Amino acid sequence: MTTQAPAHEDALEAHHAHSHGHEAAHGTMKSYMTGFVLAAILTAIPFWLVMAKVIPSPIVTAVVIMIFAAIQIVVHMVCFLHMNAKSEGGWTLLALIFTLLIVAIALSGSFWVMHHMNANMMPMTPEMMKNMP
Repeated sequence: MTTQAPAHEDALEAHHAHSHGHEAAHGTMKSYMTGFVLAAILTAIPFWLVMAKVIPSPIVTAVVIMIFAAIQIVVHMVCFLHMNAKSEGGWTLLALIFTLLIVAIALSGSFWVMHHMNANMMPMTPEMMKNMP
């Protein structure tokens, strides 16, 4: 019976020795509450901007909302996902940068294709559309 206890303790020590970068803080109640309050504020302000029509231009309103959304993404990553340059030896930050690069390529390529498809389509009048099969 006594031989199993040291083996179990050795396994726990080996597990803790190979923590693979999990030594970073997993968050405190203060960090979670800070993230929650910031996320609520970053949601309420764009809602107010739209509902009260504070900015007359819809395009400017959309840009402001996207800026608030980008800030909120950063708040979520820092306060809830605990991402920083030190966690996991920097691999999480590298994975995030790679993901953002792939998303940017996919979005810009999609917009480019849609723009050129729209520019190169044959114009159709309503009468032509009525006669389509």
